[in-house]
Amino acid sequence: MRPMQQEIINALCVQASIDPQTEIRRSVDFLKDYLKKNTFLKSLVLGISGGQDSTLTGKLSQMAISELREETGDDEYQFIAVRLPYGEQADEQDALDAIDFIGADRTVRVNIKEAADAMVAALEKNGLTVSDFNKGNIKARQRMIAQYGIAGEFHGAVVGTDHAAEAVTGFYTKFGDGGADITPIWRLDKRQGRAMLELLGAPAHLYEKTPTADLEDNRPALPDEVALGVTYDDIDDYLEGKDVAADAAEKIEQWYQKTQHKRHLPITVFDDFWK
Repeated sequence: MRPMQQEIINALCVQASIDPQTEIRRSVDFLKDYLKKNTFLKSLVLGISGGQDSTLTGKLSQMAISELREETGDDEYQFIAVRLPYGEQADEQDALDAIDFIGADRTVRVNIKEAADAMVAALEKNGLTVSDFNKGNIKARQRMIAQYGIAGEFHGAVVGTDHAAEAVTGFYTKFGDGGADITPIWRLDKRQGRAMLELLGAPAHLYEKTPTADLEDNRPALPDEVALGVTYDDIDDYLEGKDVAADAAEKIEQWYQKTQHKRHLPITVFDDFWK
């Protein structure tokens, strides 16, 4: 095993192998315990894109809410699935299929295009040129604003979809999809999440589709693996302690070091990891 590999595995709490049923139960109980501890919370709020991560996280969230309602008799508990398209989403049907599979209590649709475009226009009035990549991050942050707005009205917690294969590369927008109150699939790699969805009976096209952040206008539906320069199979193998090609391992470690700031709260004078 490479020198950094065990350090990263430990930091992200990844297991070499999992029992999918055990991890499903672990995540559901985690969500339930969080809501029971924070009695002012009555809902879980999550943006649903139609991809593997939000489908799995949404299903776990709905299971937790359904069990809480049954166990407590409190009908105020609800799971709110949020559709957050920028204009028209090319894979809209996948998102609808995911919500149907999840069996969401409530669905809210917020089109973020007008708000995101308004922010870009406001910035450009100051003589700035907003790149396509930068605009993509603005979209992601606008989606999180919407989710927190919904959560604020429904006494809710915003659920995040961050997992180990995403965390190791920092492949998310800081304070965008990386911002949430609770992350029930953190610790899992991509194939482990897929195994859980298979066990839960999710439609195969939702977890077999090519992962994409789909944030850039000029490169729509750009595959994650193209953007990262490394495959999820290599990332999962690395996180499970297996041997991977040296160039893939080096790329993963470079991403991990470069994006460490994303896995850290705002830096204070007592922090030194960045020096």
